[in-house]
Amino acid sequence: MCWEDGDPVSIPVGTPWLTAAQILGHTVPTGCLYGSCGACEIEVNGHVVRACISSVCGSKGTLKVELATDPYW
Repeated sequence: MCWEDGDPVSIPVGTPWLTAAQILGHTVPTGCLYGSCGACEIEVNGHVVRACISSVCGSKGTLKVELATDPYW
């Protein structure tokens, strides 16, 4: 599960995080798309992941995803 404005939304395991964000109506900034620049970092259950090279993982319960915006990207 991903969260959109506090309401649970089901996203299939294995979906790339950039795609999941797009499904939920969010845009994750990107730079290199290879995981080296860090522009696409998101926080999933307290762990920072790079959305361009990571996908939704299987988890018991709910995944809490934090998207932040950086004015420089």
